[in-house]
Amino acid sequence: MQISILGCGWLGFPLAKKLMEDGYAIKGSTTTVAKMQELSSAGITPYHLELYDNGIQGDMSSFLSNSEILIIDIPPGLRKNPETDFTGKITNIISYIEKSGIQKVIFVSSTSVFEDEENFPEYTEENKPNGNSQAAKQLIACENILGDNPNFETTVIRFGGLISKDRHPVTMLSNKSGLKNADAPANLIQREDCIELLSKIIENDEFGTVFNAAYPEHPKKHEYYTKEAKSRNIKAPEYDQNRPSKGKIISSVNLDKIGFEFKYEI
Repeated sequence: MQISILGCGWLGFPLAKKLMEDGYAIKGSTTTVAKMQELSSAGITPYHLELYDNGIQGDMSSFLSNSEILIIDIPPGLRKNPETDFTGKITNIISYIEKSGIQKVIFVSSTSVFEDEENFPEYTEENKPNGNSQAAKQLIACENILGDNPNFETTVIRFGGLISKDRHPVTMLSNKSGLKNADAPANLIQREDCIELLSKIIENDEFGTVFNAAYPEHPKKHEYYTKEAKSRNIKAPEYDQNRPSKGKIISSVNLDKIGFEFKYEI
């Protein structure tokens, strides 16, 4: 079976390697010409593709041809630039998917589709996304555009904050002060668990489903990041604990249905 991964970056590249170990042929896209050789050396058929609000640069048709599954794992960039038309970029892909004959799509979304509240609501896949930010609304729209298309089945995975040994948010938070939401629950997931979950969905042919994916322990942010900073011997971020915190707890009922278990603590 051949799989196309749109976005062979921090998550998509190691995912591609794992899927090749599982016996799949992989086509992978990158926005960086310099990375083409790296993908090729790893055994991935590389494509240089860039998505824009008003079109696509690169041979998207060839990238999708003869693949049975498309994994969309491209960073929306909505946190840095909420005005980016990410919904438009995803919409531009639809006609290519339909023409390619691909029947199965996995869309990597985010738990930011759920709103933070002072009472820390618990959200499962049974809850309708209610995020009010422009970024959340765009992700929700993308989930719906893909999920409602009758020409292919889409599985949506809403990952919590992605972490790994070589990338952790505490390194960016260190030395910062006056941070808000000190008591908000942390919703994080290790990259290795993300890869295992994606692999299991493909193995089980679990399409047309929505998954929330965050580690089932949710420590308070100020406690968690203080501990993580100490373990790395860096200055802990300082939170304003006099301000009310807003947050949420991300849970899942669908992960149990496919027998997925987290292996990596946050």
